[in-house]
Amino acid sequence: MQLAPPAGHAFDPGAEAARATDAILHDTLHGTHRGVVVDSPPGAGKSTLVVRAARELAAAGRPLMVIAQTNAQVDDLVLRLAEKDPELPVGRLHSSDPDPYDKALDDLPNVRKSTKAGDLAGLDVVISTAAKWAHVKVDQLDAPWGHAIVDEAYQMRSDALLAVAGLFERALFVGDPGQLDPFSIVGAEQWAGLSYDPSASAVATLLAHNPELPQHRLPVSWRLPASAAPLVSGAFYPYTPFRSGTGPGDRALNFAVASDGSAADRVIDEAARAGWGLLELPARNTPRTDPEAVRALARVVRRLLDRGGAATSERGPEPAPLTADRIAVGTAHRDQAAAVRAALAELGVGDVTVDTANRLQGREYDVTVVLHPLSGRPDATAFHLETGRLCVLASRHRHACIVVCRAGVDALLDDHPSTEPVQLGVTVKFPDGWEANHAVLARLSEHRVRWPV
Repeated sequence: MQLAPPAGHAFDPGAEAARATDAILHDTLHGTHRGVVVDSPPGAGKSTLVVRAARELAAAGRPLMVIAQTNAQVDDLVLRLAEKDPELPVGRLHSSDPDPYDKALDDLPNVRKSTKAGDLAGLDVVISTAAKWAHVKVDQLDAPWGHAIVDEAYQMRSDALLAVAGLFERALFVGDPGQLDPFSIVGAEQWAGLSYDPSASAVATLLAHNPELPQHRLPVSWRLPASAAPLVSGAFYPYTPFRSGTGPGDRALNFAVASDGSAADRVIDEAARAGWGLLELPARNTPRTDPEAVRALARVVRRLLDRGGAATSERGPEPAPLTADRIAVGTAHRDQAAAVRAALAELGVGDVTVDTANRLQGREYDVTVVLHPLSGRPDATAFHLETGRLCVLASRHRHACIVVCRAGVDALLDDHPSTEPVQLGVTVKFPDGWEANHAVLARLSEHRVRWPV
């Protein structure tokens, strides 16, 4: 892990990010280890790093494969590579499904698409999902790739890495350790504590067997504003802290229409001023699709649009309109997201992204409106306490995050301490969800607006 700058030196986000990137690329292109691991906080430029590393490896005459976790991630990387280097030959390995890739790729002359890896042989870069790469056999290739880049490596299960490990000789692993753990549809208790636990992340298993591998971190979040980075870093990344790439006065959120005095408008104004807002409903145990909370979420979004918001940032001198596509609503469950979509439709709101934390990973908006995972619950389950879920919901915004939650979650946490069994050999994840939730709630309580009964 590279060291922080000497004490007393002013923090220059651009210089620190460049220093970290140079060290990562040096180890990737000139190092002798079979792997390089990069930890990245939210919005630190993971995709930018992956694209730059791919281009530099290709320019050095080292063809490579790129492994992402979803088709959307693969298509995004292909589009980014084409934008940065329109002449770079890129292969998009895809499935045989009816609609296997973004049709925007059909307009890129440098991109060749195929369901067979052999058809893409000789191209500088070939990109696909881990699931598709798992169907490629080494004997189908002239030789293994010398290099691979694994994007979102913390969301890749170790069994998925094992399935593709024979296709390359060296790899760069890039991911966010604070996001949601890899998804598994079966219980994994029988493997807990074993070095070959297939449900563990690819990075965790890789480092357990190869602790000597170079580890780096990106030290700057270019997404999170100065109001959000300290909380997200302290609550979710205590061992790999990061800073915001912007200062307190670099971004602003203003509204053309004055507040009408409602709770929705007051929490919007608080979030615009401080970066955070808590719209607190009365304490009550509710169904998961809490109708009152759903109405509150929809009302906040409706008022964000009605008031003619404009976001000013370091991206340009002119304020950018706060349009529907720059707002997202985040929930823990799909039925909650469906209920919010229905409520927004009743208010005539469309084009606002409403989705679960799992599907919001990697995405960025100007303002997010979040239903707290523990709002209205009678208990605090492992699912709702998962650190990564709250981290994702609290780290998608560039300007402000508004959290809708029923009162009493702090008491709920104290009444339901962790009862997970202690398992030998299992690394304790820190911070745990109990501690992270308390840290976030403590900060949000400073920006509380109470929703009327």
